[in-house]
Amino acid sequence: MKIIITFVLLVTLLALYACRSTSPIQQAENVDLNAFMGDWYVLAHIPTFIEDEAYNAVESYSRESPQKIATTFRFNEADFKGEEKIYHPTGFVQDESSAYWKMQFLWPFKSEFIISYVDADYQHTIIARSKRDYVWIMAREPVIDDDKLNQLIDKVENLGYDRDEIRFVPQQPR
Repeated sequence: MKIIITFVLLVTLLALYACRSTSPIQQAENVDLNAFMGDWYVLAHIPTFIEDEAYNAVESYSRESPQKIATTFRFNEADFKGEEKIYHPTGFVQDESSAYWKMQFLWPFKSEFIISYVDADYQHTIIARSKRDYVWIMAREPVIDDDKLNQLIDKVENLGYDRDEIRFVPQQPR
């Protein structure tokens, strides 16, 4: 009987944990999509399963239409000389700020994609999700100053992410 009660209690607690609400992710204000387009080097991330061993990761954006963004995501797998993986998801801008997108890797499924931070000169950005399961710290150059990278990681932590989960993406000039 104790085992059944313990099991029911455990299942109830897990169900309540799964139903918890998450606070919204801070969004960048009024993203200039034209300035945002181009190549972004992924410097650090909490990765998805497809990129958990990425090297030389680069995300490239170009506008297909006012609200539709063509994306190319490429990286070497597990090593600088590893197999090159290339993906072509499509971004769909969802709001007037242009900071909230839906990213589609496979029709009909779309995932949340939030430009949480972009600096004034569009050199550094943080892409986040409300679930706080994935995050990407990106820059226009493959290597940035350690102080700047630490500032960006602090911003990610302030969004509610665990900094210990962040993986640094090895980058090497191509």
